[in-house]
Order: sequence, then C-alpha cells, then structure tokens
Amino acid sequence: MKSTNEQSLRLQVEKWLAPSPTTPVHVIEFSRTLSGRRRYVCVETTQPAGLRALFFFRHDDGCWRVFPPAVDGSKMSAHRLAL
Repeated sequence: MKSTNEQSLRLQVEKWLAPSPTTPVHVIEFSRTLSGRRRYVCVETTQPAGLRALFFFRHDDGCWRVFPPAVDGSKMSAHRLAL
C-alpha cells in the first residue's frame, strides 16, 4: 500500500510534467466535478515540443491521480429514482 504522500499532487505533477526552473508549471483550473463533487486540478507547462496540460483528480483515499475516481452507482438521488 502506498502512502498518501507518494500520491500527492506535487509528486504527481513532478512525475507527469517534469517541471524545472526553465519549464515551470501553472495551475490553470481547479474546481469540483459535477458528478460526485470531487476535486480536480488542471496543470499546464510549456516545453520545447509545445504546451502540455493534464487534469489531476483527488480520490477518496486522498491521493491525486490522472484518471477520475469511479462513479459510485449505488448512490441514487431522489431525482434519479423519480425517472
């Protein structure tokens, strides 16, 4: 089992975008998803090959990953039950 520290947003950004003093990264968007209200952050950097941007999603275990958490289909809202 990995510690939450190993999946921190900072470490994930370093792993995927390899920022440096000459190629810094910038947070360009952060909010919550419409379904599930889960946090996400979009980070971009400019590299010699061009602009790169990635979305990072916070999971229930506190880790940040480049894929969104699975949608929990067992949570039915009153609206969905009425359909």
